[in-house]
Amino acid sequence: MEHCQENSIKSDRSVTGLVSDIVIVGGGIVGLSIASELNNRFPDSKIILIEKEGELASHASGRNSGVLHAGFYYTPDSKKAKLTVEGNRLLTEYCLTNNLAINRCGKVVVTKDEEELNTLYELKRRGSLNGVPLEIIDENQLDDFEPNAKTFCKALYSPTTSTVNPSELVRHLGKSLIAKKNMHILLNEAFVTKEAPTIIRTKRHKINYKYLINTAGLYADKIAHKFGVGERYTLIPFKGLYLEYKNDNLINKHVYPVPNISNPFLGTHFTKMVDGKVKMGPTAVPAFWRENYHGFSKFNLVELFEIVNAETKLFYLNAFNFRKITFEEFKKYYRKYFVQQGSQLLKKINASMFGDYLKPGIRAQLLDKDTKELVMDFIVEHGENSTHVLNAVSPAFTCAFSFSKFIANSIESRLN
Repeated sequence: MEHCQENSIKSDRSVTGLVSDIVIVGGGIVGLSIASELNNRFPDSKIILIEKEGELASHASGRNSGVLHAGFYYTPDSKKAKLTVEGNRLLTEYCLTNNLAINRCGKVVVTKDEEELNTLYELKRRGSLNGVPLEIIDENQLDDFEPNAKTFCKALYSPTTSTVNPSELVRHLGKSLIAKKNMHILLNEAFVTKEAPTIIRTKRHKINYKYLINTAGLYADKIAHKFGVGERYTLIPFKGLYLEYKNDNLINKHVYPVPNISNPFLGTHFTKMVDGKVKMGPTAVPAFWRENYHGFSKFNLVELFEIVNAETKLFYLNAFNFRKITFEEFKKYYRKYFVQQGSQLLKKINASMFGDYLKPGIRAQLLDKDTKELVMDFIVEHGENSTHVLNAVSPAFTCAFSFSKFIANSIESRLN
């Protein structure tokens, strides 16, 4: 993603006195979308968005798979179910209106045995309740939709699953924001601490505010705890790796397996990217610190002790089947095994055509320390004059625009 220069992102010199009506912490797609929604609703209110990196969407948003999910994985009573269908529609419209790249290729979910057929029908049931267009198809019909996909008896076809270019989309959103009145984006400005009920200290400044919104992703829990919010939760990072496939003609649509719907991971699958290229992944390997992307880069000793301690307890208790997940995911570091897992979804594939690992991502997965369970749904909690987005994992990118409306609705009376 290109770096945002001071003439395109307003610097701190343009923010008089660093006093703001609203402060947003975190420059990913969720923070930017909320900033845009609040600016539209309250155009006379000054909004400052702070981002600790030198460019927007340096973490989850910029490392996202780019898939716009349809919304059939989620239980109908969940926030994810309520927000994904509208989010898919809004982001699709945004890309089409602004001539941004989008590949509306659709997706098939395939099965490997009788047991998975039951889950497939459960996904169809959930999708129908959530208002998602879906079709159960047989093996012959699958040949028409995706000739190279392999299934047991039935498959699920999702026509509204698409892919976009995450960096392009976030860049465009950021540039549209800085052109708006009373909107300021400060880069290289990390949140440090809360100094008073309405004052925070960042890397270089103190900011006096009326209301704060925490969309800090990998560090949202840490920031929330400084406000006395969300103390029952902590973050467990999982690393996602994708392998590039060097033949664009391998598939026409996304090909996914039936997931284990008791955990938040969708399994190894094939993605048709926005430019037509194909990738396989991701892994969900437990990471050892929050930005554990490559080797020892961004190594953090305090986080290492905290996270390894939490993961050790989960391993010992075998909470949410953590041992099996850990063993299975770490085996995917063995390239041959990783390829073999993905290859089960397709009829024909050439293992020698897999190329380099693509840019890794970290899933900021929230853990409930009381129940020792991974949190499946979005979690938003409020403080006296603050709102904290604690769990905004997949499909948060898809939901960004609808989620921003949900957040704005929940705090509108507070802002007034």
